[in-house]
Amino acid sequence: MEINKDLIDDTRVAYISMEIGMDSNIPTYSGGLGVLAGDTVRSAADLEIPMVGICLCYSSGYFYQLFNEKGEQKEKEIEWSFFYEFDKVEKPIKMMLEDREIKVSAWLYKMIGQSGHVIPIYLLTTEVEGNEDWMQKLTGSLYDSTSKWNRIAQEMILGIGGVKLLKSLGYENITTYHINEGHGAFSTIELYKNLGEDLYKVKERVAFTTHTPVPAGHDRFGKDLVDKVFVDRFPKKLLELGTENGELNMTLLAMNCSRYINAVAQKHGETTREMFPNYEIDAITNGIHLPFWVSKPIQRIFDRKWPNWKSKPDVLSNAIEIDDLELFDAHIENKFNLISYQKGHSWNLLDEELITIGFARRFATYKRAILIFHNLDRLGKMCKGEVQFIFAGKAHPKDQAGKDYIKKIFEAGEYLYDNYGVKVVLMENYNMDLAHMLVSGVDVWLNCPERYREASGTSGMKAALNGVLNFSVLDGWWIEGFRKQPDAGWAIGKFPEDYAENETLNDWERDAKEIYDILENEIIPTYMNHDEWLYKCKNAISLAAYFNTHRMVKEYAQKGYNLKKQKPWKYISE
Repeated sequence: MEINKDLIDDTRVAYISMEIGMDSNIPTYSGGLGVLAGDTVRSAADLEIPMVGICLCYSSGYFYQLFNEKGEQKEKEIEWSFFYEFDKVEKPIKMMLEDREIKVSAWLYKMIGQSGHVIPIYLLTTEVEGNEDWMQKLTGSLYDSTSKWNRIAQEMILGIGGVKLLKSLGYENITTYHINEGHGAFSTIELYKNLGEDLYKVKERVAFTTHTPVPAGHDRFGKDLVDKVFVDRFPKKLLELGTENGELNMTLLAMNCSRYINAVAQKHGETTREMFPNYEIDAITNGIHLPFWVSKPIQRIFDRKWPNWKSKPDVLSNAIEIDDLELFDAHIENKFNLISYQKGHSWNLLDEELITIGFARRFATYKRAILIFHNLDRLGKMCKGEVQFIFAGKAHPKDQAGKDYIKKIFEAGEYLYDNYGVKVVLMENYNMDLAHMLVSGVDVWLNCPERYREASGTSGMKAALNGVLNFSVLDGWWIEGFRKQPDAGWAIGKFPEDYAENETLNDWERDAKEIYDILENEIIPTYMNHDEWLYKCKNAISLAAYFNTHRMVKEYAQKGYNLKKQKPWKYISE
């Protein structure tokens, strides 16, 4: 394993994340958090940000998803060998878990930017010779749901083990440890130890991003469990800073040990400041890595029209200049590719001529995947011969309510097909490869979460980049996107400031009716008018000029990493 010593010496930022989605086939992500982390590192590599990544190595991944004949989700464990494609860190570090010493090694993945700049990503693993069998399994499964003990053990390995490993490899010049969500907050413990137990020095080196807009989403561990796994090694001062109502709150620990805190969309920033009123919390709206998520037919248009678009995404603000026929042909190619794939993976075959509405994301209940099926007969009558649906997503193995939603979609699809001939397809094993086809191949991207529980969301950005129109509740990024370009799709509901103080935010009956009204009176008629539809598609593409990780990473570099105070990195001179 060779990482250039100059690269190590130049590294200023350590990016610590429980998930980093590097490739569809590498099982180090489960959903949006990991995919965003992967896009972040890709843009950092393109912009030559002096960064190193820390994640866990999950040989069993999240899980492989199957559906049975009743539409019930079944999970299969996967086995992925890092041995053949990755370099192993030769000398493992040691750390304590309860009263036992465990060894932690890492596999090395190199994220290579457009100019050839390398960002090393170290995937921590306890599958190390000398560890007992139970120790070797600690890093096997992503978000191991066996017990709280497994969860806290993984987060100790990520945070404490990550800092230890970087130090052992010679990364001595890191000025910012960027903790991506609370999972990595234990890194502050090791930093506290390394920096002479000086909290001020720790805070000077930590930036923290929170992605969770509801209190229940923040990791918490009971005092007894913390005492059990740390014994007496948790610094009293830090434990006090992270404790709330007798529990260790990982978000609080990270916030109290950070010089810079940010949310991931402007509305999410407001929500987070309401949850944590005593903290200064900025907001940096998420983006996507455009070269990674653009489809090949759309990329060919960009390459011809704006040869420098990959490094200068601002030029996409001129997307209205794209030729209608070129855009139409590119979208039809994407749609055929999706439907051709779908025909090989489903009994219910989609029709290339119909409006195809896509919904793909984690099947958490707050995302309301079944909202559109609230009134099946009205939906069936308006969609007959006009509209078809394609769904994809995974429910957490322990989330029975999420699994029930999948079954309800399956049952709704059977009813709509039997009574109205309306097709509803549910695709298995949603991953980044399938996501690429969906966000470019559908005509409309549906998103209808309970309001203000979507921190940002990025799937709609990927759809817009590929000329697919958003049909979304005004939450997360779409509040900003729809303000910037109301001709890029349709909004379900009102802007946050337009709701009365006592008005119900998430009335299923009202929201479903609005979805049906917009679908019947606006989306279907507009689809029949090619000029108007393509005009909206080009406006959707223009949003990519802002909603991209190049812009996002530059904001982090300037506000969160303070790199402008260092030597002039490439992005400063552009």
